[in-house]
Amino acid sequence: MASLLLAFNTQKRTPPPLSKGLLPRYNLNKPKSLSLLNKPFSPNSTTLKIKGSSVSSALTPQLNETLVNQEDERPLSEIWKEIQGCNDWEGLLDPMNSHLRKEIIRYGEFAQASYDSFDFDPHSKYCGSCKYRGAQFFEKLDMPGHVNYQISRYLYATSNINLPNFFQKSKLSRVWSTYANWMGYVAVTTNEEEIKRLGRRDIVVAWRGTVTYLEWIYDLKDILCVANFTNDPSIKIELGFYDLYTKKENSCKYCTFSAREQVLAEIKRLLDYYRGEEISITITGHSLGAALATLSAYDIAEMRLNYMDDGEYRTRIPITVYSFSGPRVGNLKFKERCDELGVKVLRVINVHDKVPTVPGIIANEKLQFQKYIEDNMSFPWSYAHVGVELALDHTHSPFLKPTKDLGCAHNLEAHLHLVDGYHGKGQRFCLATKRDIALVNKSCDFLRREYGVPPYWRQDENKGMVRNADGRWVLPERPRADAHPADTAHHVEQVLKNIAGSSQMEAL
Repeated sequence: MASLLLAFNTQKRTPPPLSKGLLPRYNLNKPKSLSLLNKPFSPNSTTLKIKGSSVSSALTPQLNETLVNQEDERPLSEIWKEIQGCNDWEGLLDPMNSHLRKEIIRYGEFAQASYDSFDFDPHSKYCGSCKYRGAQFFEKLDMPGHVNYQISRYLYATSNINLPNFFQKSKLSRVWSTYANWMGYVAVTTNEEEIKRLGRRDIVVAWRGTVTYLEWIYDLKDILCVANFTNDPSIKIELGFYDLYTKKENSCKYCTFSAREQVLAEIKRLLDYYRGEEISITITGHSLGAALATLSAYDIAEMRLNYMDDGEYRTRIPITVYSFSGPRVGNLKFKERCDELGVKVLRVINVHDKVPTVPGIIANEKLQFQKYIEDNMSFPWSYAHVGVELALDHTHSPFLKPTKDLGCAHNLEAHLHLVDGYHGKGQRFCLATKRDIALVNKSCDFLRREYGVPPYWRQDENKGMVRNADGRWVLPERPRADAHPADTAHHVEQVLKNIAGSSQMEAL
């Protein structure tokens, strides 16, 4: 039964080595301390700066307004568990806590980086890959505020999935890979000052969403399948998300391990490498990436990877999901199991966005008798959102224009803009961190014209073309990305042994 009856009018658009096999994938040397990515507007500024150029702008007073907002004077290192959702963000959303706002935006930028670095040009032989090497990732994306993290692994998925509009393919015959698409990355804090500020070492998993905006929604058919990560057959997940996460292609070196095996192996490796430290696992994603973030967080918890035995003590590493504009992932049993496992999910949505309303239009968490229907009628199209919702409204921002383009309401940069201006229910919209509003128009046309920011302005200089030694314009060869490290199979095996051992202990 199809979940959508709507037609969408969208526009296409290194620490010292510990032992062999535990070395970080990329250079994890401590980077120098750098300033934050998004500089605030100067009070006297009358221009908007975009990628080194400036655009004249008749700025309205809202840019320089300061809303009386109480800053949380406590260091983040003292309250990081609250900010990560240990109390389900109670008392932190209304009014919006200043630390939480900055963290939501920061993790949203990790997710945005997966879009900005993705090559989706069908005329490129590298279509479907990441544009940048892991060691240069955040530097190439002009994200100095994130270079305190280093990429430890890239994640890939195969085209053998039930979401055909997701897979980006090149129109050329000679391509970097026939079957693989770059899906995101795993990163870890390596800068000691940043670790001290955060209060722990943070492992981040960022999943990429789709670059075709809402087209992939047509492929959600409300088909639920058994999760198969546990012995409970009542826990079910949407089939397309499940396939994207678990399928592999042995003929492709990037997909000999599924996206699931890749992320579980890397989480296992990093937790072994940093054993004994205070650690958090934070997973983020937008749209389809938000679904994968929730699914992988559940999987990590279900496989008990976040439990660390250190002598006579057993500690649980917190798992937090910052989800942006995500659809429902599984049934009510899936939601209940996430709650039991302590997976904390903060879902940031725009109330005018359609994606968070699917799948599960007929039976969802808003239905009073959902549990009865799911348990007693075996209703096959029952879905439920996981976690706490932060609902925002783009009509409250004076910087955004009215639009019927659903892609704008779904845009991630627009969500981060709304978080910056949100102070609580019923409170006036006012930018708290003065995050550059020009970022909203990176990949859409959402800002009011008086700000002078062109729509869809972000692109590679000369579309990546450079002059060669002969003076000809060519697309330079891109270093081939690493596939799977040799120890991936080892860590996947350790994950499976870990869950098998835990199951035996529970049986006893």
